[in-house]
Amino acid sequence: MTKPFAVIFDMDGVIVDSNPYHKIALRQFAKKYGYDLSDQYMLEKIYGRTNKDWITNLFGVLPSEKLHELIEEKEELYRQRFKNDIKPVRGLVSFLEALERHHIPRAIGTSAPHSNVTFTLGSTHTGHFFEIILDDSFVTEGKPNPEIYLKCAAALKMPPAQCIVIEDSLSGVKAGRSAGCSVVGITTTHTKAELNEAHFVIEDFEGLDPFFMMEQCQKS
Repeated sequence: MTKPFAVIFDMDGVIVDSNPYHKIALRQFAKKYGYDLSDQYMLEKIYGRTNKDWITNLFGVLPSEKLHELIEEKEELYRQRFKNDIKPVRGLVSFLEALERHHIPRAIGTSAPHSNVTFTLGSTHTGHFFEIILDDSFVTEGKPNPEIYLKCAAALKMPPAQCIVIEDSLSGVKAGRSAGCSVVGITTTHTKAELNEAHFVIEDFEGLDPFFMMEQCQKS
């Protein structure tokens, strides 16, 4: 008999293919303050991490009020860029419906702020699929620290070993693995080769069966 399992979703790059819009907003934001961000820098130092982490890495330690101001400035740029194009990743809604139909618990564990979670789930009409939603305010350590996924598993009342994390970022894959979860990589941000630490890799959710996904993770 198959053990029960839960699925934990990252948000950016998993629920929506948002990183191209984050990239535009990041470059616009950074340029204003005299920084030129390379693609490699964003892949290694920004994607998957909390705003607090990467802004502190870039600007140095800041007073909390100034840090919050910079975070909101960058995220408002992103939301304005993305608002007319936002849509769920291909096949996501059908996959979520399958999880719901089979009573498989679901959560979101994201490094994004609450304002972006509200924007994303409201725009895609997917919020009702998730019993647990943890954003950056729930953690003190961002990815690749496993804190967010350990807290999601605890909130779902499932052992991490029975949770499957779906991630697009390298730091997120490391966080999921460090938490003791199986990890499915999705190639919105990185190639299959770059996601080689994931247990299973998908291009999108089109035609994906939850139990097939679980079996592939178990084989790895």
